[in-house]
Amino acid sequence: MDDIVLAALAKWPKVPHCYGWLGLSERGQWFMRDAGAQAAGDFDSGAPGSKGSWLKHDKLIAFIQRNYAHDDQGQWFFQNGPQRVYVELQSTPYVWRVGADLQVRAHTEQFASPRQCFTDEQGHVYLETDLGLGLVHTQDVIFAAQAIESGAWSLAPVKRAELAQRFGFVRSPQRVQQEKGLVPPAPSPA
Repeated sequence: MDDIVLAALAKWPKVPHCYGWLGLSERGQWFMRDAGAQAAGDFDSGAPGSKGSWLKHDKLIAFIQRNYAHDDQGQWFFQNGPQRVYVELQSTPYVWRVGADLQVRAHTEQFASPRQCFTDEQGHVYLETDLGLGLVHTQDVIFAAQAIESGAWSLAPVKRAELAQRFGFVRSPQRVQQEKGLVPPAPSPA
């Protein structure tokens, strides 16, 4: 984490966590979800407007990605100074870019070493790596297919609905907190 973030944590250790306001799409894009986006539906619902606003500011994205981590319950967050901003995942904690040379790089710009390749019932391709599980970006599935066909990566089936439990991550920290009664439900559509 950035030094400035660590300093803020030391100075203000009891800032409340934030839920529902940041999402990671299955293409590795970050979305800011204001009250209107949250009222439109869950991040992964596909409802019009539910994703929120696509973040495009390079320095902000780099800051988020440098300070992206997970807690002991498998909930992913962005440490924004003293505040944890929990991330709604459309799919997995990482989105992999795969090059023709089979180098694997996360949406966070970190390089990863593949351990196992999976495909679900809808044909999505996932890699378990030394960093964790991630979805292969749709534009790079061709390289994953070449790696499988050449024998560089072995392939196993997986059910999409079982990914989070099997690989220990939470797709919607906000939903978990709502079920526990710790945060209010998302605002209703106006």
